[in-house]
Parts: sequence; C-alpha cells; structure tokens
Amino acid sequence: MESKLGRERAVVIWLLAVCLTIFAMIVVGGVTRLTHSGLSMVEWQPILGIIPPLSEVEWQVTFDVYKQYPEYQTVNRGMTLAAFKSIFYWEYGHRVLGRLIGLIFFLPFVIFFMQQRFDAGMKIKMTVAFVLGGLQGLLGWYMVKSGLVDEPRVSHYRLAAHLGFALFLLAYLFWIVLGIISRYLPPMQRLVKSVALTRLVWLLMIVLIVQIVYGAFTAGLKAGFGYNTFPLMNDQWIADAVGMMTPLWLNLFESNATVQFIHRWLGIGVTLLAIGVWTYGINKQLLTRQRWGLHVLLGVVLIQFGLGVGTLIYTVPISLASLHQAGACLLLLATVYVIFSLETTDNLQASNPGNQPIDR
Repeated sequence: MESKLGRERAVVIWLLAVCLTIFAMIVVGGVTRLTHSGLSMVEWQPILGIIPPLSEVEWQVTFDVYKQYPEYQTVNRGMTLAAFKSIFYWEYGHRVLGRLIGLIFFLPFVIFFMQQRFDAGMKIKMTVAFVLGGLQGLLGWYMVKSGLVDEPRVSHYRLAAHLGFALFLLAYLFWIVLGIISRYLPPMQRLVKSVALTRLVWLLMIVLIVQIVYGAFTAGLKAGFGYNTFPLMNDQWIADAVGMMTPLWLNLFESNATVQFIHRWLGIGVTLLAIGVWTYGINKQLLTRQRWGLHVLLGVVLIQFGLGVGTLIYTVPISLASLHQAGACLLLLATVYVIFSLETTDNLQASNPGNQPIDR
C-alpha cells in the first residue's frame, strides 16, 4: 500500500500543479479582458507565438499589423507603441500560460504512462483531459476571432464557452485528484447515503453553473458598468430597460439590463442555496471532511457574494473583478468537493446503528 501511495503521490502533485496553472490562467484571462488587452494579438501561432517581439523593429511591425484591425481603428486610434506593449503583454502572458499548461500536462503524462503508473481507466481519463485542453486552446482563438472582424468586441457567447470550458477542465481534474486521494483515507465502516443533502448540493451546482454563464455574459456585454447600485437598480427593483427587447426571449441573452438583473438574482439564489445546504447538512451526522467541506463552501460563497456586490457598486475595478472571477473558481471547486464527499463517502454506518438509509 505504501509503495502504491508513493507512486500515486507524484500523480496527485502533478495534477494539482495543472489545476493551479489553469486557475492562474483563468485569473489572467480575466485581467486580460478587463484591461482590454484580449485583441492585441491578432494572429494565432501555436509554436512561433511563444516568442514575443525582440527588437523595436519587430515591435513596430507587430503594432502595424494591429493597426489594421477594428480595435485600433475605432477604439485605440492614436495609441503609442508603449501603450500597445502594455496590452500586448497581458494577452501574451495569457497565451504563454496556455502553452505552459500543455507542457506541464503532457510531459509528465508521457513519463507516467511509460512508467505504467496509470491503470486502464486513468489512461482514458488523462487522454480525455489532454484532448479537452487542446480544444480549449482552439476555442480561445475562436473567441478572439469574433472581435477581429467588424466590431472590436469578442462574442459574449464565445467568452462564456471559453470560460466554461476552462472551469469544466479544472473541475474534471480536481475530481480525479479527489478520487485518487480518497483511496488512501482512513478505513471506515460501510457507508450510507444522505440522499436529500446530496440532491440539494447538486441543485446548488446546477444554479451555480447557470450563474457562471451569466457572469460571462455580464462581462462580455460589459453589463456590469450600468446600474451600479445594490440591491436596487438605480432606485428600482426591476429597471425599466429589463425585458424591453423584442422578441422577449432575446432579453435573456442580449439585453445588458436583463442579463445584469439575472446575474444579480442568481447570485442571491446561489448564496441562499449554499446557506440552506450548510444549515441542513450541519445538523446531519457527517464525516469530519464532509463537515469541513460545508464550512468552506459557506465561507467561499459569502466572500464571493461580497466581491460581486463590491465589483458592481464600484463600477468593475480590475482588482475586485479579478478577485470575483477567482472566487467563482474556488466556489466551483468547493461545490465539487462537497458533492464528491457526499457521493463517495457518505455518513458512517456507525452513526446509524439501525442500518437504515438516511434521508431517503
């Protein structure tokens, strides 16, 4: 057992390093968007793109290419080369992080594969992760291309897909890590399920996913720059502009006011659901790690709600908005952890001597 644990410890450290780098990339991606840097690199060169301009001549050539695209012509006309460099480096750093994730994942994957550290199931999971990572890079460029055509703004649909894909990959790898670690936890008696609590947390996860999508819509539409009061929208519970587009369903996806309204109330819904999960679960006979998971979930959701309100009322400052996006990652991971702990290591049989399932 010890030798196997030693072999799998390296795999766990590797996957956690990949998760940490993905987390960093999501945060840097948010800063790139907030600093209006995402369209500064107008070409996609997966190999050569790792090398930035190295001389003033190369910088000028790169800048001249940028000038041919809508963002310079309609937004940044007259920008200096020095100002261009500042936005270029954010997007460059974001893309380099993407390539770094690929290296951090691929090289150990090959080594561990050759050392036969993976069973058949793990080989499939890691191959899926590798393919997903490659698709995420393509999706990122597909998103950027939407802002290089007519209007210098990326599609908020593609932005939501790009962010959602990154978060899914992060949660997927984190779930795999939890699965490996769980095999080496202290032995326990036969477990029984707390079905009601598990379903409640799954409901929280579903609402959280929708909220993350609407957070991306809010960012992509720049909807956070309007109605910067809370809880009212400029002295109204429902602003006049909410639901004004026709056909009516289009408001759910294209109206800045409606998208912000939905994002506000979904945020309240996620927070109340998390409080409900904590209140309901904390009174159950849970394992210590399950109980701590609920505590962390509650703490993260309260902080995230506060960051969201602060980001809104201070009109989307880069610092708060970046922390808010990081908070979304942590809230997703906390929810994944709670679901994993309930799905795989529910209440101890010892806490239920009558051998009856709990909450069925």
